[in-house]
Amino acid sequence: MTEQLLLAMLDTVGCSVSNNFANFLNSGNAPEMEVECLEVGDLDSGLSMLDSGEADVLAVPASLIHGRRLEILQAGLEIVGARTPQRPYSILVSDNKLQYQPKSAIILCGQKLVRRQLRRARKGIRILDPGAYSAISGKDAPPGDPVSSVRWMEELRDSGEIDGFVTQRGVYEEAGLVSRRHSLLPDPQNAGEPRFLPLPYSDLIVLIARRMFPVSISEQISEKEGETSWWVHDNLIGSLDEDMLEKTGILVRHRQVRSLIKQAENTRDLLLEQVCQNPDGDVIEDEVHVEFRIEFVSKNGKKTVGMHRVVRHSDVERATIASLRDWEILLKETSRDVPKDFHTDPDTPSFITLED
Repeated sequence: MTEQLLLAMLDTVGCSVSNNFANFLNSGNAPEMEVECLEVGDLDSGLSMLDSGEADVLAVPASLIHGRRLEILQAGLEIVGARTPQRPYSILVSDNKLQYQPKSAIILCGQKLVRRQLRRARKGIRILDPGAYSAISGKDAPPGDPVSSVRWMEELRDSGEIDGFVTQRGVYEEAGLVSRRHSLLPDPQNAGEPRFLPLPYSDLIVLIARRMFPVSISEQISEKEGETSWWVHDNLIGSLDEDMLEKTGILVRHRQVRSLIKQAENTRDLLLEQVCQNPDGDVIEDEVHVEFRIEFVSKNGKKTVGMHRVVRHSDVERATIASLRDWEILLKETSRDVPKDFHTDPDTPSFITLED
């Protein structure tokens, strides 16, 4: 008798869980058991379906459970897996790349982190929130729905009132746009080009089930890289409040040793090259590595506090806990006022301000 899995799915604008699983179930990696997909309207409804037994597993965007982990645990539920982010990067919709925007160009962006990254990457252009732009220009406020808001910004761009705007790829496609777009990537093709870490939990999907759910079933619909991404996200930024979360960029991904060695040679990064070598200098290719980067950017984009780690997959849990402590110390030290060596010394402000 064939086993059947009742999979409840919750889509959000910019993270289509149903499309992710549709592609997975139609691929060669689909599980042997039969999977019946159910759609839910909100997170509370999905959790209720798990509690009543109407669903076996609930797949939701990881961003929805930020700050609700305790509630999920108290309900007798747990995270049993995760799916690897497929399209976590934001896109710039414009005729020109960011480096070729005209002076005093106007770029609209609704994400606070990306606005700061854009200011860091390119000086001399105006990076505005859509609501702030509408107030300055005397226009009606942008629609609250993300898809309608993107269409509103596209009309402004098409009329020449603005030069471009930033959105998520999923929102861009759902809005039915065909304009030229440019991905904001963490690894620029050419040295010196800007880098953009993704938004927290971007395109990351987690799987929730009742406690003691069989691992033999969850591992058939989960992915190792997704599980790693969730572990690092949950431990590094899971306790942040919403204000701090929207100013923080984070990237977690698996890396093959050959790819790391090639990157180290291209960038002449001796430290990155040593990560892939044993004490004798021999390259060890028997284990995948995990790269995670996290950064906090000042409001004007002129200052960045960041951390970059590459570790073996077997060491990722220990390294994540150690990195969390290092990151907290780094933020604390860079955001405090510099102490005076002598009482007559002038006041020196902190390197970066976390409250901006």
